[in-house]
Amino acid sequence: MSTGDTLDKLVVFLAKRDGIDKLVKTFQYVSKLAHWGAESSRPELAKRAKSCETASGLSRKAFRSGRFLTGFNALRRAPGEFGALAVLANAGEMVYFFFDHFTWLSRVGVLEAWLARRASFISAFGESVGYVFFIAMDLIMIRRGLRQERKLLAEEGVKDRDKEVRKIRMDRVMRLMATAANVADLVIGIADVEPNPFCNHAVTLGISGLVSAWAGWYRNWPS
Repeated sequence: MSTGDTLDKLVVFLAKRDGIDKLVKTFQYVSKLAHWGAESSRPELAKRAKSCETASGLSRKAFRSGRFLTGFNALRRAPGEFGALAVLANAGEMVYFFFDHFTWLSRVGVLEAWLARRASFISAFGESVGYVFFIAMDLIMIRRGLRQERKLLAEEGVKDRDKEVRKIRMDRVMRLMATAANVADLVIGIADVEPNPFCNHAVTLGISGLVSAWAGWYRNWPS
């Protein structure tokens, strides 16, 4: 792949809202890890890293304005084959993005500061519920794809078999990336809903954030 091809794809990637979100999310969690690493030895650097982390987090919330409509629109449609799983996943996502607006407005000073913690808790709870059901749906589809692939490989003379197998495998990779991102984001959500030493540790949060961001990079990168 030439440099021009890579640059063209980067431009397309960053033109998407999800592309910008994953880039800024990378800044946010690299800064979190930098703050943790420099806090005791280089306090001035740690302070700058913390400022970058905070600014990146607030920027991401601004970019997500109106994103709750995606979940709301999905709820308006028929839930499809997943039924209740799809309804609960999209409802959780809608709650997450809707209350994220109040968290953002509180933290930038438009609303009362005390609202931030409450809105953040409700948002994180909805996020966590949504991720559990999105993970469940992806795992069901991965299992279904494995069965379909084994069936195709066991049969002889199937037209375009190799093409179908490649398609199934690519779908599996994308779903595994989605699952990795959702599990990582679930850890971050749990840190807000039910604080504990493991989930709230800077390294756990930093690595989880980067796993989610980079899985998103892979899924959204133009083919």
